[in-house]
Amino acid sequence: MSSNPSPNNFVIALAGNPNAGKTTLFNSLTGLRQKVANYPGVTVERKEGNWKLPFGHARLIDLPGLYSLEATSLDEQIARQVIAGEQDDIPRPAAVIAVVDSTNLERNLYLVTQIMEFGIPVVVALTMMDVFERQGHEIDIALLSKRLGVPVIAINAKDGRGVEDLAIAASDAVGHQAAAFSLQTAENGDSQNARIFARYNFVSDIVQASVRHNDLDKHRRSEKIDSMLTHRFFGLAILAGLMLLVFQAIFSWASLPMDLLEQGFGWLADESRAVIPAGILNDLVSDGIIAGVGGVVVFLPQILLLFFFISLLEDSGYMARAAFLLDKLMSRVGLHGKAFLPLISSFACAIPGIMATRTIESRRDRFATIMIAPLMSCSARLPVYTLMIGAFFSGQYLFGFLSLGAVLMLLMYLLGIVTAIIVAFILKRTILNAPPPPFLMELPPYRMPNIRTVVQNMLTRAWLFLKRAGTVILAISIVLWALMYFPRHEQPAISDQQGTDAAAVAAAEPRGEASSDAPTRSTETEATAESEQVKNSYAGRLGHLIEPAIEPLGFDWKIGVALIASFAAREVLVSTLSIIYNVGKDENEESQTLIAAIRSAKRDDGRPVWTPLTALTLMVFFVLAMQCMSTVAVVRRETNSWSWPLFMIAYMTGLAYLVSFATYQIGRAMGFE
Repeated sequence: MSSNPSPNNFVIALAGNPNAGKTTLFNSLTGLRQKVANYPGVTVERKEGNWKLPFGHARLIDLPGLYSLEATSLDEQIARQVIAGEQDDIPRPAAVIAVVDSTNLERNLYLVTQIMEFGIPVVVALTMMDVFERQGHEIDIALLSKRLGVPVIAINAKDGRGVEDLAIAASDAVGHQAAAFSLQTAENGDSQNARIFARYNFVSDIVQASVRHNDLDKHRRSEKIDSMLTHRFFGLAILAGLMLLVFQAIFSWASLPMDLLEQGFGWLADESRAVIPAGILNDLVSDGIIAGVGGVVVFLPQILLLFFFISLLEDSGYMARAAFLLDKLMSRVGLHGKAFLPLISSFACAIPGIMATRTIESRRDRFATIMIAPLMSCSARLPVYTLMIGAFFSGQYLFGFLSLGAVLMLLMYLLGIVTAIIVAFILKRTILNAPPPPFLMELPPYRMPNIRTVVQNMLTRAWLFLKRAGTVILAISIVLWALMYFPRHEQPAISDQQGTDAAAVAAAEPRGEASSDAPTRSTETEATAESEQVKNSYAGRLGHLIEPAIEPLGFDWKIGVALIASFAAREVLVSTLSIIYNVGKDENEESQTLIAAIRSAKRDDGRPVWTPLTALTLMVFFVLAMQCMSTVAVVRRETNSWSWPLFMIAYMTGLAYLVSFATYQIGRAMGFE
């Protein structure tokens, strides 16, 4: 073993087709000794980990799943650069583990012949052997290895079969110089087509010599299932039922842990208030950091559940069928079939929806999906809709039986969907324009999901969410808190007097009556102080500053403050209005006190601040505006650039303003108030 490099100073790359079992093998070889990052300068995900070999540890790089090294896609370019040693921060691999699906040898070996042309030692890991053998096939591995000229190891990552042999073969391969593989194409010239035909002929000869197939019955059963799952009517009905089941589970199962998280952060904030001396530090920690970060982390259970179901569907082979089924529909607006699930996911929350776009291989298709995902009405918009409908449209019916509130709620969802379709159509024909990519998708065999892979995917996504969103969210939470907190407003003298009066009244009145009245007065005093603080804060001044711009939408400076504060999260609008209208920040969207305060709010000239038309305009604004810093942070990380999130903020804010302006002005012209 003396010829081998010293431990830990070399790289081994893991390459293979999508659905070849590469991720499962990578997880098996590295266990928990892995990390995830993007390749420098691009958003293609890079997974790497330590692989324990007989003489030390190797740095194992998991390359993106790909069908060839022709470098027509970003994934293929990255894989080619890594194998050629042209990728920053990654030395040229000492060996490549080529992961080959034994149930689909011919197409998988095509990639192997391309890798061998780089002159790097190659070891073939033959996966899906359990499925292959259950189908009754037979393979002469020794003959396959001899014809390819590289070691071939049969692998089953689930039970560990062949893993040690693979480690020994990789150790033997490292440090040895491999001859570059070359195909004879003299008869047909050296054109690209000639090389492709020569490669397939070479692979076909090897497979015919080393494999004996016996899967006619299996193919028939699989084809019968596929004919149902990809049927234009029954397939869609099954898909709709599955999606309904998934989202019902997400909403119902996640509610308890979300409540517990919310209560936990509330308890943490209370504890910090009790432990840290009163002052700026106390307010920063409890109201700025804990409340800001807690408002985002509360979505973690939904994200975990979503990726649990996504992993199950992918591992079982169903996701490929769903993408195939929907590609025709989605392609009409220029989107890939795989965009369906991320967009549906965004109805729960745009953050997991945007993260789910990683299943889309095309960068332009993926970015187009990311740009429209926040237009799906997420759950954070519901408190705003509920408050506005409760204040101005409750108890009203169309045709005597149809709830106006339910109709408005449905219209808000439809507005988001229709706008997303139009924006996608425009983006794919302008800045994200590209020739329609061929829809090349393998329909993998049905198989039982690997629980270890599913759990690891969940944990990986959860950690990425906390790490990527948390850092930026923490910074923006502090900035927003500071805007609402400074400059400090001096408490009016009357507040002290109110407190003295309350104490005097409490002392003078009979026990029992005073105990119920004093807290009420104390709460009112506290609410007045909070309201005054917001009015005089930098956020309040910003509200006055933007008032001329939002006046044509029917909004005054107080609504402007709420719009600024709700950039942290849409539902913050409710608590901000509660503070501004002096009813206490703990009131929710169903509070009758807050609803009454909104209905009775007056401008300086006596005109009502709010009307049904104002409420409708605000709802329209919230459908279209980019009012979520968490989403901005995730888009920044997923696109690896500030350009795309800034573009998203600009186009969504501009669109929200224009449509809201049209809603309010046309409504007024038609005589609505």
